[in-house]
Amino acid sequence: MSNNNEMKKELGMGVAMATVVGCVIGSGVFFKPTAMYTATGGAPGLAIIAWIITSLMCLCAAMTFAEIAILMPETGGMPVYLKRVFGEKVGYLCGWMQTVVFYPGLVAALAVAVANQAKLFLGDGLVIPVAFACIIIMVALNCMGAKVGGAAQNIFTVAKLIPLILIMIFGFIRGDGNPIFDPMLADGLSMGSVLGQLMIAVLFAFEGWTNVGAIAGEMKDPGKDLPKAIVGGVALIMAVYIIINLAYLWVLPADVMMNLESPASAVAMEIFGQTGGKIVSVGIMISAGGACNGFILSGSRTALYMASQGDLPGSKALSKISGTGVPVNCIFLIGILGAIYALTGQFDLLTNLGTFVGWVFYTLTFAAVMVYRKQAPDVERTYKVPAYPVIPLIAIISGLYVLLNQLFMAGSQSRMIALGGIVLVLIGLPVRAIFAKKK
Repeated sequence: MSNNNEMKKELGMGVAMATVVGCVIGSGVFFKPTAMYTATGGAPGLAIIAWIITSLMCLCAAMTFAEIAILMPETGGMPVYLKRVFGEKVGYLCGWMQTVVFYPGLVAALAVAVANQAKLFLGDGLVIPVAFACIIIMVALNCMGAKVGGAAQNIFTVAKLIPLILIMIFGFIRGDGNPIFDPMLADGLSMGSVLGQLMIAVLFAFEGWTNVGAIAGEMKDPGKDLPKAIVGGVALIMAVYIIINLAYLWVLPADVMMNLESPASAVAMEIFGQTGGKIVSVGIMISAGGACNGFILSGSRTALYMASQGDLPGSKALSKISGTGVPVNCIFLIGILGAIYALTGQFDLLTNLGTFVGWVFYTLTFAAVMVYRKQAPDVERTYKVPAYPVIPLIAIISGLYVLLNQLFMAGSQSRMIALGGIVLVLIGLPVRAIFAKKK
């Protein structure tokens, strides 16, 4: 082990794009339709509208995020940007949130998704052990080096596209066709509050496109490759998500999918029969596992940044780099915390928690792009967000809508998850105070 926390610049455009696509396309597109159609009371219309609106919102967010990610291509990602623009405290809270809540929470959620899908083959009762096994395998892959972790991410990304392509093609060929926009929403439900719930679900399905910023310090040419990976990756994912959700509805109606634990598997079995459906289900497991791998890859780099600043318990040990050129102890940290969260076995709870706290700081990052334009107007920007300031403002306003909806308009459970996330983030302040005194 070495105390030198300089990471090797070994990652190219392929790994960057695979990190975006691989982290994003994980489990949300396969499992979230259940929660979404439950929220709409079995009505398809508003859910499809939410996919379109939130996809466009994420595209605006990606175009905005890319500007600041290119200006500060350092290992760590968002904590680096926010520290530079808003000061040490904001940067620290972002890094604390990602290290303690966001990355391990979503690693756990993705491992639970793998385990839930494995029920088709193993039966009930093994969710927690299978989730643990998934995390252990992904931790081991990442410990073998950035090249191995990156290569695994490429393989997972290709593998996960197979079930998506099969469902998109044969869903429209073999499906009977069901209403897509009618009805928009079940009677007695409020469109404003339900739309916010739908958007938080879709945002989880898009979660992960910012992860590439955390590995920018290991990229060979981040100035050239980052904007292509971020904006191009999100645009591709946007098209895939809208098409596949239309394919789902073409095969099974919304009021049926709202009662299914794994709607994508049910659609696959409807199209291909039991055997073919199970083969596609294996692809869905690989998809969720690949996203889990990507979140461990990116999360460990954020933890490394925090440790290099002396902001975590055991920072000296965590900041060490192994002989394989990766922060092994940080990988273990994210894996262990993820395993603890996985004990809940609750996919929706974990995803809603991680998505909410993540978007608090995403929204701050979009604002940071505009603030940094004023702080450093003379800095050379090889990429500028187009249609400035309209697109950054769309990203900021959309983010604020989702956050405020969860706090004030959504149901009590969503509100408790949001408040719990805020408490976990704010715990970082006394921790920071303790370490500031030690420094």
